[in-house]
Amino acid sequence: MITKKKKAGFKPSLSLSEIMTILIMYQAVRYKDFKTYYVEFIKIYWKHYFPTAPYYNRFVELIDIAMSPLIAFISSNHGKHTDLYFIDATKLPVCHNLRESRHKVFKGLAAKGKTSTGWFFGFKFHLLTNHIGEIVSINISPGNKDDRCFLTKLCYGLKGLVFGDRGYISKDLEQQGLKLITTLKKNMKKVSRSIFEKTMLAKRSIIETIFDYLKNNLTLWHTRHRSINNAFTHLMAALAQFIINPIKINNYKYLDIK
Repeated sequence: MITKKKKAGFKPSLSLSEIMTILIMYQAVRYKDFKTYYVEFIKIYWKHYFPTAPYYNRFVELIDIAMSPLIAFISSNHGKHTDLYFIDATKLPVCHNLRESRHKVFKGLAAKGKTSTGWFFGFKFHLLTNHIGEIVSINISPGNKDDRCFLTKLCYGLKGLVFGDRGYISKDLEQQGLKLITTLKKNMKKVSRSIFEKTMLAKRSIIETIFDYLKNNLTLWHTRHRSINNAFTHLMAALAQFIINPIKINNYKYLDIK
């Protein structure tokens, strides 16, 4: 039996590092959307840096090949282990709630969930940072998953103290030497805590500051994606940009735990 040889695909006119650079730089400049950025900034203003940049539609086809390298970059440049951590999650809606039944791009992956701000249809982005605002680990889950399902994975190999909200209450971390400190539910007994623990628990807003920066200063997420892979590749590019150019946590004094 003779099989026909498959036609070789087009060889990208840009190297992988160039594709990654274009994606990461999009997060650093203020353009209303990626197409405008690519057509006006990359193809015209930065044409001398990327003389072989293809037309926009062709570049869109190349985006997802950068996902794995971006994940590798984030994993190899995670924040320092400082024995003090914050954990929280934020919603990543894929469409308006009224369009949930008609949504197709993330069908079978996104799910209906609820946060303190109400119902949404999409994903949850779980983030664990150290106390100086560096990203230590991340996880993305369907919107209906319990936050505690990913606690052990996010905190793998860590020791010390981790501060979060009541949605993360669990005893699974004690065995690895990590103490979880959360706000208490109304029906829970009062827990004795040191002044240091109370102070750090009150500083959980650090991670909210990071979420706000990722969503509003960078483009962590939006509801106009037409491709699953491209959506998460852009998300990873936003995290890579944050790692390269982290924000400074205002009015935060380093706390020595020795």
